[in-house]
Amino acid sequence: MAMAALLALCLHGGVASAQFSGPAFGSQTSVNLPMTPTTDPAVLYPAGRDVHLMHGDLLTVHLYGTPDYAPAVRVELDGSIQLPLIGIVHVEGLTVTEAERLIAQRLKDAGMYRNPQVTITLTESPNQTVTLSGEMHGVIPVIGSKRLYDVISAGGGLPPIASHVITINRPGVDEPIIVDLGNDPARSAHANVPVFPGDTVVVARVGVVYLLGAFKNQGAIPIKEHSPLTLMQVASIGGGVGFEGRYDDLRVIRTQGVERKVVKVDVKKVMEGKEPDPVLQPDDIVFLPTSGMKAAIKSGGVSTLLGLASILVFAAKQ
Repeated sequence: MAMAALLALCLHGGVASAQFSGPAFGSQTSVNLPMTPTTDPAVLYPAGRDVHLMHGDLLTVHLYGTPDYAPAVRVELDGSIQLPLIGIVHVEGLTVTEAERLIAQRLKDAGMYRNPQVTITLTESPNQTVTLSGEMHGVIPVIGSKRLYDVISAGGGLPPIASHVITINRPGVDEPIIVDLGNDPARSAHANVPVFPGDTVVVARVGVVYLLGAFKNQGAIPIKEHSPLTLMQVASIGGGVGFEGRYDDLRVIRTQGVERKVVKVDVKKVMEGKEPDPVLQPDDIVFLPTSGMKAAIKSGGVSTLLGLASILVFAAKQ
């Protein structure tokens, strides 16, 4: 009779279960709150910025009407360049327009030209860059300004697990600039904001759902932006519900603020359409416990099943 009792315990899912409580959170625990997109046009679309010359910049100086005068010079560590006819000129910290006026004045003061017209081309600038960080990495050359989509494209495009909510950290701006790229082509132009040298574009990881327990494949499943992800979709991506799972005891563990809650779902009823298919949220944990009896049958195969049947027959005769 003892064997029969043990078998009955297994058949009724005798694996011990307890309500998940998780680690204790303190009252001061910080929580990652959703980011609100920036809406101030003055921040998103600031006036054009002049390029300021810095050491390391490579310049080509053109003199209108004098094609032979086109020296290519690099700004030295002391911020100066050396030009034919006028010698050393300090240009670091000046805008391109200010440097053009200074060189023209120096040529005029030297008595070389009466009204010289100088044009500077910034050929190379190691300082005029935008940095990509987070799920994208790179340093993108930007002289003047570029649009956000151009910078992302130059960095290789958004990876599949990247969030469409982009953060731009800009020197001189106190708060980060939050831009939601969305997925509506008709509104994409509103998110294609200008970026400037010195900006850091942070591409975060999109939210994920964690799949654990009696699924063929376990792991983190990314949630696509602006697209709901349901329990059945996650189970399908995970290779389906395993035979050994306790179908009536699937648990969705969800963190809300500093509290962690457990919702139990009968996954079989959901698959049969008898209960609604729950929509999951980022950082949800989907856990399907294993039935000890089913796991033993699965691991032992037909021989285990026949052995259990013989035990039942034997127990019935006692």
